[in-house]
Amino acid sequence: MIRSETPVDTRSGCQGCRTSDRLPFEFTMAFHPIVDIDREIVWGYEALVRGTEGQSAWQILSQVDEDSQYKFDQACRVKAIELAGRLFPKTEETRLSINFMPNAVYEPSACIRTSLETARRVGFDTRRIMFEFTENERMSDTKHVARIIAEYKRLGFITAIDDFGAGHAGLNLLANFQTDLIKIDMEIVRGITDSSARQAIIAGILVMARALGITIIAEGIETEAELSTLRAAGISLFQGFLFARPALEDLPAVALSS
Repeated sequence: MIRSETPVDTRSGCQGCRTSDRLPFEFTMAFHPIVDIDREIVWGYEALVRGTEGQSAWQILSQVDEDSQYKFDQACRVKAIELAGRLFPKTEETRLSINFMPNAVYEPSACIRTSLETARRVGFDTRRIMFEFTENERMSDTKHVARIIAEYKRLGFITAIDDFGAGHAGLNLLANFQTDLIKIDMEIVRGITDSSARQAIIAGILVMARALGITIIAEGIETEAELSTLRAAGISLFQGFLFARPALEDLPAVALSS
């Protein structure tokens, strides 16, 4: 649960990141493409946590508890940016999308320092970094999350809400703050070709997003029919197994055309 407005000592969290204590487990990142189908380019890659031998995200995340979530969140950012600095094309604007934990951000301006320092160290333009978040439990302090989003935008990062339409990642969040993008949850996408209800929901989300100046990414695309239906609705950014599967510490080959 997000911390309340009661003042807290943010130094404890930042000090935790500066200590030499290591996480009790190893992890790395796999990269999954986000494509701009109209331009037939890779718009960006999402960094997905994995075990060093390819273990699932669940196997890693299940080891993160309240005491280690701050250090883990910071370590994920560092690992993703370091790998992107090595793997991503230097001359292109390909974005790096990093998932972050709002509950692990004690003070936005302090907790972002490690990300900024890592990007400078590896020569990765911070304007190419997108931070996306989702919450499985209701946020009790949306003002804190709004401060995080505002600070990240001020620093030039791209921001996104992941899994829009699932759990608590929905309209209540957009009523309190607006990110640059929202990623429509795959459960809304699945079966959309034959579902007038899902098509109507997507149409409504698009109207709302345009009014708020928000770009849409449809995730979880697995079939040409899903792609065709969503493209006809006006979406151009997509992510899913139809284009590629995540590659461990590498950039996968991407299918951009039928």
